[in-house]
Amino acid sequence: MGKTAISLTLNELEIEGFERIVEVKSEGLHAIIAIHNTKLGPALGGIRAYPYASFERGLNDVLRLAKGMTYKAAVAETGTGGGKSIIFTDYAIPKSEGMLLAFAEAVNTFDGHYICAEDFGMHLMDLATICKRTPYAVGLPTPKSSGDPSRFTAYGGFRGIQAVCKKVWGSDSVAGRTFAIQGLGSVGMRVAYHLFWHGARLIVADINPSSIEMAVSDFGAKVVSPDEILSTQCDVLVPCALGAVINPDTIPHLRCQAIAGLANNQLLSDAEGDHLFQNGILYAPDYVINSAGLLAVCLEIEPEGFDPKTARQHADRIYDLLMKIFTLSEEKRVSTNQIAKEIAEYNLEHEIGKRTLKPVFHHQSPL
Repeated sequence: MGKTAISLTLNELEIEGFERIVEVKSEGLHAIIAIHNTKLGPALGGIRAYPYASFERGLNDVLRLAKGMTYKAAVAETGTGGGKSIIFTDYAIPKSEGMLLAFAEAVNTFDGHYICAEDFGMHLMDLATICKRTPYAVGLPTPKSSGDPSRFTAYGGFRGIQAVCKKVWGSDSVAGRTFAIQGLGSVGMRVAYHLFWHGARLIVADINPSSIEMAVSDFGAKVVSPDEILSTQCDVLVPCALGAVINPDTIPHLRCQAIAGLANNQLLSDAEGDHLFQNGILYAPDYVINSAGLLAVCLEIEPEGFDPKTARQHADRIYDLLMKIFTLSEEKRVSTNQIAKEIAEYNLEHEIGKRTLKPVFHHQSPL
């Protein structure tokens, strides 16, 4: 029996600086897929499912995220470009199979120029459903796939935190240091795990009571409210929730010596990076410190498929890359955010890391 036809309404949006943006509507689905730049390879970026208050807020988020993926991929030299997608959801209504299959058909309309993956609000089984209709997905539960990339993101983030400690205190040990973690999702909780088992003290905040209970019971973490976490006294602030948390309203209240979080787009704008630099707060650029998950899933589209040891080696390199950025920032007397941006733009201009092999999609069906 053939597949049931799915009716889609595609609305092309023209926005300067972006290659293609499509608003997608189908029965039970309202989504946006955005491609920022494919100069180095096909756009690759996760699907974020979130109850945005308006279309404009969702559009603004997906644009920021897609552009951030361009810079992340360029710095990490993954041979991919920048893209992202969002699905407007209601937490009270579970994602239906029809919604996910319709999204898959929307991905197919990009003819491989956009490859989707898991992000906030999505799960491995959601990706498994999507793959029933499209091959253009990574981060899957198959033998040659990485599965949930959050374990690599968290490990790479921990290595980045060690680099921050090395720069600020002269030792990459986290033992005895206090880390304030905003958000205990799949990445934030794993970062907490690494930090705890290496001797760190933890302060945490999350809107999920069960996550808080786990952090208290497993790590002996101190708990503060989500409204307090950004202004909490700590050595390193670790934002692992949503973006734009470092902004003109929050910067005056920061009481940390460094920021090393795994959330995307932590800075509201480049100006915040300059403010942090001027205030003597070391910032680990988010798209550098959180790139290990992308590095892992990109191995899936190589001819040999995913290899965990190679993914670990790539994650370890985040330490050295951040140390390079910190050194250049100090030498040039500009923000770490500016240095990371210069590296990304140089790689884009000179096509460093450009993909030479066509992506291989090893999976047939992840189920």
